[in-house]
Amino acid sequence: MPIADLSRDRPRPDDTVAERRDDTVAERRDDTVAERRDDTAAERPDTRAAEILLERWPSARPFVVVGAVAVAAGGAVAAVTRPTGFELGPWLAAFLVLVGGVAQIALGAGQAWVADRLPDTGTVRAELTIWNIGLAATMAGSLLPAPLLTALGAVAVLIALALFLSATRPHHDAAEPVAPRWARILYPLGIVVVLISTPIGLVLSWTRHG
Repeated sequence: MPIADLSRDRPRPDDTVAERRDDTVAERRDDTVAERRDDTAAERPDTRAAEILLERWPSARPFVVVGAVAVAAGGAVAAVTRPTGFELGPWLAAFLVLVGGVAQIALGAGQAWVADRLPDTGTVRAELTIWNIGLAATMAGSLLPAPLLTALGAVAVLIALALFLSATRPHHDAAEPVAPRWARILYPLGIVVVLISTPIGLVLSWTRHG
């Protein structure tokens, strides 16, 4: 009876080592691919956020441009106030810089950042026009003085703030928001604070002018 050659079925040392090397290389490749996928996934939200903000820049640009002009105008008023003895110069300069400039830029840029849906061109134009009409009426009413004109300016400001608040209301069916949660909370909260403080300022203006 022939004896079976068992040595043929035994794995050779060279083959075993080669198989182990192949398995190790394959595992390393899988780990490298997985790490690259994780890194790519981690980078995607930031990249996507930057792309969305760039796409939304046209919505914020009008407010930034007009706000920058208001800041420059406020600086010019501050420069001529002391030489000319303009009594309301400090107030007017501060109003132009803070309300016409900083607040306007914050409202426009913040809206473009936190809104789930980008406001259409008509909404942006209405916000920009009504806000600046309100500011112009408020300044004119304080300089003349004309309390009724100041009141009309305050009403226009309130309408503009309501438009900003409406444009940034949450939409549950919208895509994942770009702005962080704290920004989406602070933006409407700041608008509500201004909405409440505007009538208070209006009453103080009436009291000052009798």
